[in-house]
Amino acid sequence: MTSLIIDDNKIARSVLQELASQIEGITIAGECSTAMEAYNFIKRQPVDLLLLDIEMPGMSGLELTQNLGAERPAIIFTTSKKEYAAEAFELNVVDYIVKPVTPARFMQAMEKAREVINSKREAVETNEDEFIFIRDSHVVRRLKLDDILFAEAMGDYVKLFTAQKFYAVYTSLKAVEEKLPARLFQRVHRSYLVAIAKIDTLQGGVITIGEHSLPVADAYRKALNQRMRIL
Repeated sequence: MTSLIIDDNKIARSVLQELASQIEGITIAGECSTAMEAYNFIKRQPVDLLLLDIEMPGMSGLELTQNLGAERPAIIFTTSKKEYAAEAFELNVVDYIVKPVTPARFMQAMEKAREVINSKREAVETNEDEFIFIRDSHVVRRLKLDDILFAEAMGDYVKLFTAQKFYAVYTSLKAVEEKLPARLFQRVHRSYLVAIAKIDTLQGGVITIGEHSLPVADAYRKALNQRMRIL
């Protein structure tokens, strides 16, 4: 379960980091001091859970939750104020913890989050289509997700590579990333999106998939390492 800590108070972030480190199965993907910083982080690197303060400079935690929309991560609010509770739960968040955060209360909230996230994953795995349709020249073609090795941005086109060939689609890599399930694919570079299960090796800043060598940008390396579950 990957989590992002969002709080403008450095001490509060450190407390949550320490509590999370004591619970097995939780990976802290990063820390943000503002909601806008968190918004950009999430768009670049999806996570399962937000540990989110409410009162922050600029955009509040409530506003961030609303702006992320229906496909947002699970959210646990951590705040020193009780008066936002009703508004927070109207947003269908997992839990609402009033600071100071105790280990017992934190553990309780994380177990609730784990249940919610697991139920979402089960629904995705049960209902998600195992193919997409692409426009290949003048033909709309069905392409199995399991056949896709990686996608490469090339100007106004994106090449979708399979073991046998590639398909050039007139679109952006961002649009492709939004269409493909995040559980199967990971952005590794501004020009590359890869199927995690198809990676053969990772060495330095380069991954190999079959006969292809692809660069891994520093901004995506930590997320890739976590997704690969490297021992």
